[in-house]
Amino acid sequence: MNAQSDIRPGTVAESPTQRPRRSLLRRVRLPLLAALLLGAVLAGNWWLMVGRWLEHTDNAFVQGDIAVLGARIEGHVAAIRVADNQRVKAGDPLVELDAGIWKARLAEAEASLAGSEAAITTARQQVGQQRAQIAAAQAAVDQARAEQDRAAAESRRAGELVTSGWTSRQAHERATAEIRKADGGVAAGIAQYAVARQQLDVLQAALAQAEARRDQAVATLARAKIDLDNTVLRAPFDGIVGNRAAQLGQYVRTGQPLIAVAPPPERQWVVANFKETQLARMAAGQPVRLKPDALPGVALHGRVESLAPATGALFSLLPPENATGNFTKVVQRVPVRLALDPGEAAKVALLRPGLSIAAEVDTRTDPTAPRGVIAAAAARLAPWLGQ
Repeated sequence: MNAQSDIRPGTVAESPTQRPRRSLLRRVRLPLLAALLLGAVLAGNWWLMVGRWLEHTDNAFVQGDIAVLGARIEGHVAAIRVADNQRVKAGDPLVELDAGIWKARLAEAEASLAGSEAAITTARQQVGQQRAQIAAAQAAVDQARAEQDRAAAESRRAGELVTSGWTSRQAHERATAEIRKADGGVAAGIAQYAVARQQLDVLQAALAQAEARRDQAVATLARAKIDLDNTVLRAPFDGIVGNRAAQLGQYVRTGQPLIAVAPPPERQWVVANFKETQLARMAAGQPVRLKPDALPGVALHGRVESLAPATGALFSLLPPENATGNFTKVVQRVPVRLALDPGEAAKVALLRPGLSIAAEVDTRTDPTAPRGVIAAAAARLAPWLGQ
């Protein structure tokens, strides 16, 4: 019987190459299914222990306090001391304005202060002289009163002598005139004393006015010094200059922006806008893993610093008003401030405010627990293996 007679009706003959292939599939099928099952178990265990506790967003950006420096006075730009994108230290001069007119105003303020000091000295001397005149007037009053007492005594004696006939009536009249003269001298002395006292009040008021002018001159001098110092724009902190708008010879007005200073990487932070559904377990102090888009493969570490007091929509220029018109519910986002760990930002000099970054917050109770797939499986099996 030939080979063709072995083929049953209704069946397809197999080629010699198909039989090894089918046997190979039978041998790898079980290991493959076991590997898939093991992978599913490892993935599920990782999700339960790690994955479901990780909150991720790519709506995050590097932030920093950028100081936009503007002119505090008017003037022409005399010098630009820095180049674009140059690193500077706090206090370094950046832009200088023409200081000629401000130096002249400073000299004028100094001269005005010197004149005020001289006026105060003169006023004080006048007050001293007036006090001496008051003392002289008081002495004159005392002298007049003494003369008044003597004249009164003479008048009494003359009256007694006239009555007894020992002196003439003319002598008595002369004594009476002397007492009236003494009374007039006392009145004149008191009036002069009063005038001297009033003049002292006038001079003291003039002294107070001179001192007020001196204080005004001191304030004017301080302002002139401030204006002169403001001719030089200095870096408020260590950073990198940019957005230079100042040009040599340009006339600038008060408040006109001239140059900006951005913070260095070590003074930057990240603002991540998480969905409201991701905030249930988020709290300050939780660890964060950051991946800048500009640095593929680089991972930075940080922590949650704080959560914003309201959603980003309420801080916008036109906050939404959901009480009018049709309403469509949209998941809101809350800005979360993330701080880089000390030394992390210093490792990456490319960090700049505004760069995109991906943030992942670990909300587990124990953030130091194993994080990898194999490590999570080992942590799951550890209690059983220990028994």
